[in-house]
Amino acid sequence: MQVHHLTKTDSIAGKFVAQLRDISIQNDRLRFRRNIERLGEILGYELSKTLSFSEKQIQTPLGKSIQFLPDDEIVICSILRAGLPLHQGLLNYFDDAENSFISAYRHHPNNDEQFEILVEYLASPSLEGKTLILADPMLATGRSFVNVYKALQKMGTPETIHLVSIIGSEEGIEYLEKELPEKTQLWIAAVDGKLDKNGYIVPGLGDAGDLCFGNKLQH
Repeated sequence: MQVHHLTKTDSIAGKFVAQLRDISIQNDRLRFRRNIERLGEILGYELSKTLSFSEKQIQTPLGKSIQFLPDDEIVICSILRAGLPLHQGLLNYFDDAENSFISAYRHHPNNDEQFEILVEYLASPSLEGKTLILADPMLATGRSFVNVYKALQKMGTPETIHLVSIIGSEEGIEYLEKELPEKTQLWIAAVDGKLDKNGYIVPGLGDAGDLCFGNKLQH
C-alpha cells in the first residue's frame, strides 16, 4: 500500500489539523466540520494528480482551448457518520462522482474495552471498473476500513482504491497494508504513534463523530 502523508512536509493542511486537535477550538462544531471538509478538499486535490487524464477541446468566447480532464469514473464512499464532512470536501472537487454510504460502528458486546466493528447499512452504485474513494476521518485500528471494503465487494471490483483519512495510527496503517489489495493508496493528513487500551488514537483528537454532530448513546 502506498501512503501519502500530507503533514510530513509543511503546508496549510497542518493548520487545519492543529485546529481539529485543539480542545479550545474543536467544540465549535461548525468550525470542526468545516476543517474536516477543508482537509477533504486538500486530500482530494492531491489524490487527483494520480487519476487518468485525456485531452479535450474547449470552446471559449474567443477561441478554442486544449485542457486535460479526468477520465475516471469515481465513487466516493463515506463511513457514517463522521465521514460526512470529509465526503463533502471530496465531493466539492469531484462534483460529478457517484456516491456510496455505509455504516460502521464499534459494538461493545460485554460493555468493556473489547469491541467489534459492525456494518449494518449500505447504499452504493456498482463499483465495477471504477475508482473507489473510501472516506473516514479517523483510522484507528484499521478494522472499519477493512470491514467496509469486504462489505463493498458484492458491488463489484473497482479498478483502483483510494482511502482518505484525517488522522491515523501507525498500527492501523500496518493492519491495512496486510489486509487490503497491494495497490491501495492511502491519503492521510497526519499519522500518530499509538492507540490506547480502548483502541483510540493518541494524541488524536477525540471522537470525530461526536465533535461533528453531538454525543451519541452507546450500544
